[in-house]
Amino acid sequence: MAERGVEVDHTTIMRWIHQYSPEIKKKVRRYLRPTNDSWKVDETYIKVKGKYKYLYRAVDSNGNTIDFMLSAKRNKKVAKRFLKKALGSKHNQVPRAITVDKNPAYPSAVNELKNDRILPQNVNLRQIKYLNNIVEPVVPNLLSSETNFLQMKV
Repeated sequence: MAERGVEVDHTTIMRWIHQYSPEIKKKVRRYLRPTNDSWKVDETYIKVKGKYKYLYRAVDSNGNTIDFMLSAKRNKKVAKRFLKKALGSKHNQVPRAITVDKNPAYPSAVNELKNDRILPQNVNLRQIKYLNNIVEPVVPNLLSSETNFLQMKV
């Protein structure tokens, strides 16, 4: 924008992102590649607008993003909401196996989803601390891209 002689503050660009991202999301979702049936789910603690939040993220075994969500809390209710959201996406297959870390919220959330018939009974939940490390590398990249965005000349 600076090349064209228009000065725009980074907060203006953030407002545009907040305003237009839901519309873009609706249009882009149908073009996403289908995911496979082995999911890896994890959450990590990141700072957003000066406050720490949990970033829930699910990827398939190839590293394709299934879904993500920010939350202020890390409990069974949030885990259930995130898994329900991920299961509701049209480009995702129903998982055969879900690998999670040792967070005690996941087994009860998965059991509730099975009892509510949202998740099939034959889905295998694997609680292995280090097997879902494929999810972890996104956080440094996410934080560095946020810093780059704030330093960008518009």
